[in-house]
Amino acid sequence: MSRDVLTRALKCLAHRGPDDSGAVVVDGSSAPPCQLGFAHTRLSIIDLSPLGHQPMQDPATGNWIVFNGEIYNFRELRKELEGVGVEFKSHSDTEVILAAYRVWGESCLTRLGGMFAFVLWDAPRKRLLLARDPMGIKPL
Repeated sequence: MSRDVLTRALKCLAHRGPDDSGAVVVDGSSAPPCQLGFAHTRLSIIDLSPLGHQPMQDPATGNWIVFNGEIYNFRELRKELEGVGVEFKSHSDTEVILAAYRVWGESCLTRLGGMFAFVLWDAPRKRLLLARDPMGIKPL
């Protein structure tokens, strides 16, 4: 993945989120070798701080996510995850998705209430998960 191509793609997304933007190239480390490019522009709604920056990485697993939408029940999920020892750095629903995936795997999708689309790179398993809310409200 050329960093230049990713930068150009990010510019095409600028209208989707004026508050922040980010891009990362992740080494897929598979056979044959591959790289994945994640780009995101952000409209800050939930956590207005820089801690909500995307693409976001889960430091415990190395997983990466880009997320569009809103998880309405993220506070309840966060509280449940804190109950099993998960610590959070931000107040973003994005970080809650990463932690929910770490703890519950793909079954976390059944717990997410809201409108969303996200791409999550599962670094240990070398798998890419693409997910949308059941109604398909947010574009993927």
